[in-house]
Amino acid sequence: MSVDYLLHESSVGYAVFSVRMQADTVGARLKEVQDAHTDLARFGKMVQLVSFAPFQGASQALENANDVSEGIMSDYLRTVLESNLPKAGKKDKNKVTVGVSDKNLAGSIKAGFPGIECETGETSELAGDLLRGLRLHAEKLLKSLQTGDVSRAQLGLGHAYSRAKVKFSVQKNDNHIIQAIATLDHLEKAVNTFSMRVREWYSWHFPELIRIVSENHKYARCALFIGDKRQLSEDSLHDLAKLVDDDESVARAIIEAARVSMGQDISGTDMENVMMFAKRTVSLADYRKSLSGYLVAKMGIVAPNLAALIGETVGARLISHAGSLTNLAKYPASTVQILGAEKALFRALKTKGNTPKYGLIYHSSFIGRAGTKNKGRISRFLANKASIASRIDNFSMQPTRVFGEALKGQVEERLRFYAEGINPTKNADAMKAAMDATLNSINVADPTDAGAEDVISAPGVTDQATEQKKRKAADVDMADIDADTAADAKAAKKAEKKRRKVEGAAESKVEVDEEAVDEEAVEKKLKKEKKEKRKSEVLTAGNVPEEQVKPEKKKKKSKA
Repeated sequence: MSVDYLLHESSVGYAVFSVRMQADTVGARLKEVQDAHTDLARFGKMVQLVSFAPFQGASQALENANDVSEGIMSDYLRTVLESNLPKAGKKDKNKVTVGVSDKNLAGSIKAGFPGIECETGETSELAGDLLRGLRLHAEKLLKSLQTGDVSRAQLGLGHAYSRAKVKFSVQKNDNHIIQAIATLDHLEKAVNTFSMRVREWYSWHFPELIRIVSENHKYARCALFIGDKRQLSEDSLHDLAKLVDDDESVARAIIEAARVSMGQDISGTDMENVMMFAKRTVSLADYRKSLSGYLVAKMGIVAPNLAALIGETVGARLISHAGSLTNLAKYPASTVQILGAEKALFRALKTKGNTPKYGLIYHSSFIGRAGTKNKGRISRFLANKASIASRIDNFSMQPTRVFGEALKGQVEERLRFYAEGINPTKNADAMKAAMDATLNSINVADPTDAGAEDVISAPGVTDQATEQKKRKAADVDMADIDADTAADAKAAKKAEKKRRKVEGAAESKVEVDEEAVDEEAVEKKLKKEKKEKRKSEVLTAGNVPEEQVKPEKKKKKSKA
């Protein structure tokens, strides 16, 4: 399919080119034709500039760049196309074909201009080659520009576009969590490696200390405090006890072991280097502890429900492995269950073996507490609840731990169900109780209450609470009305039945008094009246004359 016009979006503005010469589909693959697109002299004869609409400033350029990246046709671009492209009706067979670089933008242009067909590099090789030639020679073909204008505009627009994307990124909060958990993992390895090096180095001087203090962090602190073991005395008992959790027996054992230690004496220079290295190890351990506190606080703000359910560290690792909290919220529970075990999954699929039951969630305490045969079941259940918690955290306006605590309680009940057979609470009941607790904890009617402003700004939350109260009141009123109506209708029906009974009895009594016959005669008369009444009803309902009914009855009797 041939291309009539080309749209060139650049950092300086929009340009519309008309195509003067183009090869057919087969000829476009020839080497001579491909080389013509790289040669300015030959490519300049293939296209001609129709119009160039520069941007009025950096702000307009950034706005249009954002629209192009999202596939939206801006008002400025619409004006450029309307003024430079020929108009064609919807029923016109010879529609104008425009080559556009972006596929989504091509769809927007086609929707906005029914008489225009759009071609991209994916749908047409001719359009793709021509658009690549435009990007290569645009600075020369746009004669109103000077050398270097396009490159400077690209640099400025690139910086502005990147700043806007970082500033308005919805993932900017969980980015700190991803970096913190990655740093924490590196610190874990570094502190363990350094601590082992301190133990090995200082053991040449005081080897008995390893048997008394086995924890790496405490060992490095004790080594830094003791230094030369010959200087350790009873006066250091209280200060040494503070380093070993105020255990005086351990501190006394260290002092007694230092007196009879078999370690060798080392020089002052060697001891100085050992102490400097131990000091660095202690400082790294302290920073790891402070970073863990920062991660806990950050998870309490960004993903409080996920942290309450599965823990801050495991929750942060799930977010980091998914790339963001938004990505984690989009994952199904089956993906969350094996997140982190991709190698084992693909190996199992390749060898047709058993797929893994859990990934990163294995580090949760729930998996360890479950029995061997129930680990897969509880991991599947925990992944389901983790998926719910991440979605609540990602899309809720006000951070709260209520839903996470409710989901954690459900996992606890499921563990108890596997162990003891006690039926757990239904998910609908647990979520309803959590929702009621959330609405009760925030005073929506008072805008000065903490969190009320965010809740009010959330679409439908305030209306939901108000409508729920109105609905309950309306239900109560309707129930009362229905009860009263039903009672009145029942009473009226009963009274009508009683009235008919009394009237029937009175009529029969009058007839009995008038005829003065026995009970059998009365019954016969009542039966006769009922027959007459039925006969009249049939005549009235069918509008049949009485003369037509009597001969039929006589005929039936004669047949009988």
